[in-house]
Amino acid sequence: MAVFNHIGDFNTVKIIDISQEVLSSEVYPGDPKPEGGKISSIEDGELYNLSRFSMCAHNGTHIDAPSHFLKDGKTVDRLPLDIFVGDCSVIYHKGNVTAEDARAILQKAADTGASERILISGDAVVTAEAGRVFAESGIKLIGNESQTVGPEDAPAEVHKILLGAGIILLEGVALKNVAEGKYFLNAAPLNLAGFEGSPCRAYLIDV
Repeated sequence: MAVFNHIGDFNTVKIIDISQEVLSSEVYPGDPKPEGGKISSIEDGELYNLSRFSMCAHNGTHIDAPSHFLKDGKTVDRLPLDIFVGDCSVIYHKGNVTAEDARAILQKAADTGASERILISGDAVVTAEAGRVFAESGIKLIGNESQTVGPEDAPAEVHKILLGAGIILLEGVALKNVAEGKYFLNAAPLNLAGFEGSPCRAYLIDV
C-alpha cells in the first residue's frame, strides 16, 4: 500500500495496489504461464539492461472484453476507458453468489453511492442466476479475486451472460486486505488491438 500527498489541498490519500505481480501471478488451468528473461545485462558487460516477457492475456490481474466469449463482441481496444476508471464498491462474499446474494450486493453498492463498478472480495463464485441479476442492473464492471468470474470448471455460461449484457470483467484482483466500502478504481487495460483480454495494473484510491 502506497501513500502520497494529493497536490493542492494536501489531503493524504491511500493508493491500494490490487494487482498480482505478473511473473508469479495465478494462471487459469491450461493457460500458459508468464515468462521473463534478459536480452542484455550491464552485469554481463552490455551497455544497458533490457528485458523481455511473454504471457497470456488472461494471466494474473486482467480484464475480459466481450469478444472473449462472443463472436462479434467488442475487443479491448474498442472499450471506452471510463468503464475501468471511476467510483467502485468493494463488497465481501464467500461461496456461490446466488440471485438473492446478487441483489443484496447491488443494494450494498447503491448504498455506498458507487453502483456502476463492483468488486467482490473473498472466495466467491458468480452463478448463472446471479449473472442474470447483474446483467439486468446496468452496471459497467464486475470484478472478483479468482481467475474466472464463474465456476472454474464451467465458466462459459456466466461469461456469456455478463459480457453479453456489456458488463466488463476484472478478474484476479487482490482484495484480501481491502475493507468493504467505496473507492476510486483505475484498472485500465493495455491498448491491444483485436485482443479479447488484457493484463492491467489495477489499484484503488481510498479518499
